[in-house]
Amino acid sequence: MPGKVIIIGPAHPLRGGLASFDQRLCKQFLAEGYDCSIFSFSLQYPSFLFPGTTQYTSEPAPENMRIFSVINSIHPLNWLHNGNQIKNLRPDIVVVRFWLPFMGPALGTILRQVKKNKHTKIVAITDNVIPHEKRAFDTSFTKYFLKSCDAFITMSAKVMTDLKTFEPGKPARQVLHPLYDNFGEPIDKLVAREKLKIDPSGEVLLFFGFIRKYKGLDILLRAMKDLIDRAKNNQSQKAVPKLMIAGEFYEDKNTYTTLIDELGIRDHLILHTDFIPDSDVKYFLCAADVVVQPYRNATQSGVTPLAYHFEKPMIVTNVGSLPDLVPHEKAGLVCEPEPHSISAAIERYFELGEKYFLPHLRKEKENYSWNKLVDAIVNVSKQTSNA
Repeated sequence: MPGKVIIIGPAHPLRGGLASFDQRLCKQFLAEGYDCSIFSFSLQYPSFLFPGTTQYTSEPAPENMRIFSVINSIHPLNWLHNGNQIKNLRPDIVVVRFWLPFMGPALGTILRQVKKNKHTKIVAITDNVIPHEKRAFDTSFTKYFLKSCDAFITMSAKVMTDLKTFEPGKPARQVLHPLYDNFGEPIDKLVAREKLKIDPSGEVLLFFGFIRKYKGLDILLRAMKDLIDRAKNNQSQKAVPKLMIAGEFYEDKNTYTTLIDELGIRDHLILHTDFIPDSDVKYFLCAADVVVQPYRNATQSGVTPLAYHFEKPMIVTNVGSLPDLVPHEKAGLVCEPEPHSISAAIERYFELGEKYFLPHLRKEKENYSWNKLVDAIVNVSKQTSNA
C-alpha cells in the first residue's frame, strides 16, 4: 500500500531545473498512488548570493499538487519549526534534494528534527556532493547534511564516487536522470524555427541552460571561430552552422561579450540570454539540429534528459558521466573539452547527419523513466533502519 512522501526542495513559484524536477517527481509519486507533497522555500537564496535576475517564475503553478513554500535557508528557528512540522506529519519517506553545500545547515537541521519521530526514512537525491565551484565551509556543510540522511540516490557515477568518500556505509543507488517530459511534446523543426525567427534551412547548434564557467561556453565560442576559419581556408561553399545560446548568464556577461567581439563571430550567433520559461523550452530544443555540451567538468546534466525527450542528438565533452549518458556515435558524439576537438565533432556530426543518430537515440531514451526513479527511492529506503 503506497504511503506518505514529502519532497524537500525547490518548487513553484521558484524556477529552474530543480523545481521542474521536484514537481515531475511529485507527479509520479501521485500517479503511483502515494500521498505526496513538496516543502519548498520561502527564501531559497539571499538576493546577493543569487547570480540571475530573479528566482521566481511567472508560469502557472502545477495543477493538483500541494506545494508549501515555507523553508527559509538562512533562518535557524525556521529550520527547527519546519523540521518539527514534518516530523509530526510522519511521512514514510522524505526525499530531499541536495545540490549545493550552502543548503547543508538548513536541510541537515530540518532532517535531524524529522528523524526524532523514529519512523520517517530520509532519502537524499544528491545532484552534487563536491560542487563545481568551491567555497569555504563546503566540506563541513556537506558532511553535516549527509549525516542526517539514511540513504542516497545519485544520477551519475562521479557523484556516487564522491558520495562514498563521505558516507561509504549507507545504502545508495545510481539511477539515470529521468526525461524532462514536462515541457511538452516535440514539435516540427520548421514550426519551432518560425516561432524563434530562425532561418528554416540553416544548420543550428544549441547551447542550452544557465551560463557558468564550468559549462565551457567560452570553449564552444572558440570552436565556432575554428569552424569559421577552416571554412575560409578551405574556401568551402557550405555555410558554417549558427550557434544558438539559450540561457541566462550566471556570471559576468561582459566576459563572454568581449570574447565574442574579439573572435569576430557575432554574426554566427543567435543569442537568447534571458531566462527561458518552461513554456518556451520546446521551441529551442526542436529548432536545433544538435545540442552541444562543451563542459569543463560535469556530474550529470539536466540538459541530457531534456535532449533525449525531444530526440535531439548531442555533442558532449569527455568529462564526468557525460560519455556514459551519450554513447559515442550512437546518441551523439564525445569529444575533448577544447576548441579543435569540439569543432571537429561538429563537422563529424553533420557528415553523419541527424537521421544516423535517431534510432540509437530513441532506444537509449527508453532507459530514462520516472517510475524507475520512484522504485529506486522506495527500494533504497527499505534498506535503512530507523535510528
